Amino acid sequence: MKIVSNGGITPAAPVAASERIEAATPAAPTAQAVVAEAPLASEVLKPAAAALAAMPEIDEARVAELRDAIARGEIGFDAGKLAGLILRYHGGRG
Repeated sequence: MKIVSNGGITPAAPVAASERIEAATPAAPTAQAVVAEAPLASEVLKPAAAALAAMPEIDEARVAELRDAIARGEIGFDAGKLAGLILRYHGGRG
């Protein structure tokens, strides 16, 4: 529906089902895309935005460090608990 300035409500043009699905499931932008597209509100944020854009999406060194700690038994890992948390987060939908 469309709200008009005189206080009345007029129906909006119908939307195709495919357009509703696309609108309901937008693709998540990467940090670089957000930084590149969004105008910065302050000059103070520009250095932080540049540093964020320069960072890799995955910290490979940190991943290797955690993998080694798990292998040494320093960090516990319960695959069943992780699977349960994933299912709970996604509502059990497949």
